[in-house]
Amino acid sequence: MCIHFSGSFFGRLRHFVDIIDPSTLFVSEKRLNECIKLLDDYKHGSLPPGVSDVQLWEAQKIKQAIIHPDTGEKIFMPFRMSGYVPFGTPIVIGLLLPNQTVVSTIIWQWLNQSHNACVNYANRNATKPTPTSKFIQGYAGAVTSAVSIAVGLNVLIQKANKLSPATRMIIQRLVPFPAVASANICNVGLMRHNELSEGIDVLDNNGNIVGSSRIAARHAIMETAFTRVVLPMPIFVLPPIIMSYLERLRFLQSNRRLLLPIHSVVCLVTFGLSLPVAISLFPQMSQIEVSCLEPEIAMATDCKVVTYNKGL
Repeated sequence: MCIHFSGSFFGRLRHFVDIIDPSTLFVSEKRLNECIKLLDDYKHGSLPPGVSDVQLWEAQKIKQAIIHPDTGEKIFMPFRMSGYVPFGTPIVIGLLLPNQTVVSTIIWQWLNQSHNACVNYANRNATKPTPTSKFIQGYAGAVTSAVSIAVGLNVLIQKANKLSPATRMIIQRLVPFPAVASANICNVGLMRHNELSEGIDVLDNNGNIVGSSRIAARHAIMETAFTRVVLPMPIFVLPPIIMSYLERLRFLQSNRRLLLPIHSVVCLVTFGLSLPVAISLFPQMSQIEVSCLEPEIAMATDCKVVTYNKGL
């Protein structure tokens, strides 16, 4: 087996629950700089007296939630993993609304894949620069594939005259999952296609760059694409099932105005629980055996295993 998984799944889950904490969206520039300085002082062995481990862990949490590990620059707020749920939930609610028309399906799928494309790009492996033209090509391909799949599935369901209206409505509510899951694979692949051609940096045990590997890039993109299939599974499957049950309750039948707020809460909770689980499936800093990479990588290091940033 070429890939090594560092740490346990539950260890990664605890880590990513910190990373996606929405409270980090409100950290000021001053506070961020203080955290970065504190971590630099720790790295150089010049910590001021009285600094506790709790303060160091909090500083690490804030830095990892805001700063890209490759570029050292701030990730734009809506495209951070901590902003994925707050900024993505309204779109998920729109995607799951019943009785969608072709136009509304196109609009919500476009919004969803636009947000996903920016999140994928902002959290990519950025050890190699990506030309703007590649970003535009990837974005256009990702959005086109999502809209085409969703509209195609909706048209097929509308033509299925043998289905009862109730069955057709349930299936229509479940359409977003296969549409979003397949489009997410296209989205990750297209938004990060440049990594496949340029390769990504792999690091030795001391954090030194050994070289650029296309094979490591392929592993990074496949792992990320897999998480983007797992992520929408509960988000787009559970709320329709839960809502189809709740809508039959006498209380909600007589208070229809409460359906949208309840639907929104169900989507928010499901999204919030699904995200850390999905991104915890693989470590962000993944390890791979040198023997599985290009010959020039193996010749450049004595290490048996090297590390690369999978991205999120």
